[in-house]
Amino acid sequence: MSSNKEGLSRVLTVAFALCIVCSVVVSTAAVLLKPAQAVNKTRDLKRNILMAAGLYDPALTVEEQFERVTTRVVDIESGTYVGDVDPNGFDPRAAAKDPARSRALDPEEDVAKILRRSDHALVYLVNDEAGDLDKVILPIHGYGLWSTLYGFVALESDANTIAGLGFYEHGETPGLGGEVDNPRWKALWEGKRAYRDGQVAINVAKGAVNPQSSGANWQVDGLSGATLTSRGVSNLVQFWLGAEGFQPYLTNLRGGDA
Repeated sequence: MSSNKEGLSRVLTVAFALCIVCSVVVSTAAVLLKPAQAVNKTRDLKRNILMAAGLYDPALTVEEQFERVTTRVVDIESGTYVGDVDPNGFDPRAAAKDPARSRALDPEEDVAKILRRSDHALVYLVNDEAGDLDKVILPIHGYGLWSTLYGFVALESDANTIAGLGFYEHGETPGLGGEVDNPRWKALWEGKRAYRDGQVAINVAKGAVNPQSSGANWQVDGLSGATLTSRGVSNLVQFWLGAEGFQPYLTNLRGGDA
């Protein structure tokens, strides 16, 4: 009987020691890998910014291509650049959760269903070889059917013509709402217009867009079988290009007052 107890004790001791060793190994690996994970996360974000604007070239490194991009912090309310906030240290998601750095949205204006909007936002400016503005890339997010979609919309230098759109994070249904990742659907956004007579007009249609219709320049085909995701994308794009989003900034950009 005593022998059995001693054997069980040894097994438990070995198991406990093994658990401690494994915990130390896992914790150490997590600490050591954290800087590399942060670098990879930043690189992936930059790649998605470039992809949204149709600028990504897999033959070149992300860092090489991102040298054309200037990151600025914008005050959303006034649409002007902020000089006292470091864009490299600014976390938009953390800011949106902080009551001191964001504001709660009324249900009527919160068509993107984000609840709170940060006071500041990052924008990405792409210049051509002559140093003139080529594209502006704006972060966008909003609720679809099952999840919040995070992505970017790129505009040409006129701050109206859409150069591209892409999402880098979402939980929509594969094959349905998940078709927001389909290159063929994303390509439909290129060349569309964001504004009409000074108002946000771009929207996702319920079905296929009639290219002969008067509103074709401001519409994108809806996702088949994903009405709510399509509506969510339409709402979030309209919100972020609207008065509560980047419209004041884009107005200043056109006038050279940003």
